[in-house]
Formats: sequence, structure tokens, C-alpha cells
Amino acid sequence: MVSDPSAILLDLDGTLIASEPGILSSCRAALRALGHATDPAMHIASIIGPPIEDVMSYLLKQLGDDRVAEAVDAYRQDYGAGGLLLSEVYDGIPQALRAMSRSARLYLATSKRETFARRILENKGLDSQFAGIYGSTPTGDIDHKPELIAHILRENGLDRDRCVMVGDRRYDIAGAHANGIRSIGVLWGYGTKEELEHAGADLLIETPAELAEAATRERIK
Repeated sequence: MVSDPSAILLDLDGTLIASEPGILSSCRAALRALGHATDPAMHIASIIGPPIEDVMSYLLKQLGDDRVAEAVDAYRQDYGAGGLLLSEVYDGIPQALRAMSRSARLYLATSKRETFARRILENKGLDSQFAGIYGSTPTGDIDHKPELIAHILRENGLDRDRCVMVGDRRYDIAGAHANGIRSIGVLWGYGTKEELEHAGADLLIETPAELAEAATRERIK
């Protein structure tokens, strides 16, 4: 294995893409598949970030239903059929990725299924910027950020002292710190400033225009 000591790890939902429309649509479809009516005013922005099993568990709990595995299967069927294509890339992200890729290798670190993440990046023309695309797998052993980030570091021989994790939720920050790497919290996604501060983000940034410089600075500290 060739060692690549310098890397920037990036979350997907709420960091690179606004994914709520597609996730919401497929959550609605999953609930309907289980026989539940869905509230037209249903909002899920605050629960985007963890694995979809956690999201569906939360939604079903409100309905007194524990059929999480069945709901997840229904969600993935709908999301793979079209929900994933409803995502939009945040303004400034393509430029930031190109700038960062000139000085470091980029790795996607998402709790979304790797196959879905890869299709989204390919659809948006962003996949070529990444040295590796990592997400959850059917085995379930790297669904959560601490395990996922550890897997990326190990697989690519990365020097944790020269890596940084970028994300919009506390899960990203916690996953970074569990692996001894620095973290950047972004404020344009689904997490709040208070959430990211409480999680201990090493740096907060407000716009994608700040991302390339901030990631480079944090990576070399």
C-alpha cells in the first residue's frame, strides 16, 4: 500500500450537497409503504446526518412502529430509483473541491450507502475529484463516523496528524475526534452552530468559499 499522509475527508449530505428533498421524498415513500399517512408539513432537516436506520427508527417511533428494517428497505428502494437525484450541489463546492485537490487527496466519508454516494457524485460530475469514496455497506460495520473514518485512515495509510474532517453535524466532529484528527464544522448544512460548537469542532466556517483555505490550514497544523 502506498502511504498518502495528507488528506481531507468530507461528509456528503449538508456539506457538499443539499440532500433534504430526496431524503424527505424517500422517507415519505417508506412510511407509506408501511401503511402510514405522511404529514404534508413533515420536516427532517434536523435528523439528516446519521445512518438511515437511525432516521427511520426516529420517524417510526413517533408512530408506534418498530419495523425499522422493513422501512429502511423501502427507503433504499425509492431512494435508489430516483430520490438520490433530487440532491443539489451547494454553490461554490465544485470550485472548493478543485482547489483542495491540488494540495491534498480528498476522501468522501458519508453514512449514506456508498453506492448511492458514488451515483450522486457521478451525476453531479464531482467523482473525479476524489481519491476514494467511502460510505456505509451492507455489512453494517462502518455505518457510523468513528468506524468509517478509522477505516479510511487504515485503508489509505493516512497520517492522522495531517488529515482533517469536514462536516455539518456533530457526528462528523465526534468521528474525527475519535480518530485523533482535526475537524471543521460547516454552517450551511443541517447542523446548528450550537451543535457544532458543543461537539468541539476545531473551526467553524460559514460559506463554501472559505472551505479550501480553511481545510488546508487545519490539515497542516
